Amino acid sequence: MRHRLKDVAERAGVSVKTVSNVVNGYLHVRPDTRARVEEAIAELNYRPNLSARHLRKGRTGVIALAVPELDIPYFAELARHIVTAAAEYGWTVLIDQTGGRREQERVVASGITDHLVDGLILSPLALTAEDLASLDGTPMVLLGERVEHGPADRVVIDNVTAAREITDHLIRLGRRRIAAIGAQRTDEGASARLRLAGYTEALRAAGLAYDEALVASAPAWHRADGAAAMRGLLTTGVRPDAVFCFNDTLALGALRALHEAGLRVPEDVAVVGFDDIEDGRFSVPTLSTVAPDKEQIARLAVELLANHLDGDRAAPARALKAPYRLELRESTGL
Repeated sequence: MRHRLKDVAERAGVSVKTVSNVVNGYLHVRPDTRARVEEAIAELNYRPNLSARHLRKGRTGVIALAVPELDIPYFAELARHIVTAAAEYGWTVLIDQTGGRREQERVVASGITDHLVDGLILSPLALTAEDLASLDGTPMVLLGERVEHGPADRVVIDNVTAAREITDHLIRLGRRRIAAIGAQRTDEGASARLRLAGYTEALRAAGLAYDEALVASAPAWHRADGAAAMRGLLTTGVRPDAVFCFNDTLALGALRALHEAGLRVPEDVAVVGFDDIEDGRFSVPTLSTVAPDKEQIARLAVELLANHLDGDRAAPARALKAPYRLELRESTGL
């Protein structure tokens, strides 16, 4: 039997309005009254009717998360945190995969289907600030560095500083021929450009020359791309003694290629990644990496979207930075 507000009110000896105030988190309820209502809620196992609540507000109670690729572990882990953060608002999350394709990103940025979702959290690769400004779609929050000075709030991390710090870690270990895997020269490669910039800054600060032969491109950031890039670097004749991979899946591929070549990690070649995916904590050796605070990224994105839905939609767009840390493990000897 599903209990109603009226049942809770009768059990607590208060009005239905008082129960509604407690359920909806209103502050102006006496502590002893709130305690009686909460006790009655627990005894009856009462669950609010979220559908009715959303309908009263003219909403569906559904938001969307759109990411380039669900088989990239970083996005899968981030999605889990966003689902958890959204649940605190009573939201269900619809998850879509855009493939980084402009038309698919336009579809989700336009609201997917009329009245299907209340808001969107989007990690764009192809859309520009001009594209987004031309759309009259659903309220949204952006993830990542692709769109600067756009019309929507966004959550980022400091990719340049993080890349510089992880490269500097390799330099302080005494490594001098430090390769980079993951460079992308396309418009969609915003994160790649920032991480390459941080890598270059670290080399310059240490008095090390930038060597184009040590920078390997990767059309995608999958394990196979990391393995192929690592094999290519090993044939250049300037064998690296360390490698900064622009994400952890590239690094896992690089580890495999180094193993196949009979090279030891970290004794012969130290390897670092970026993203701190769970696989890196169980690879052999375990992977040193930059660890963005994915839980905080998710929480900030959901909070920004909630503020946008409940507040002033004409407010200037903001960019919030989430923290990160270095996780130093066996692949660099720590």
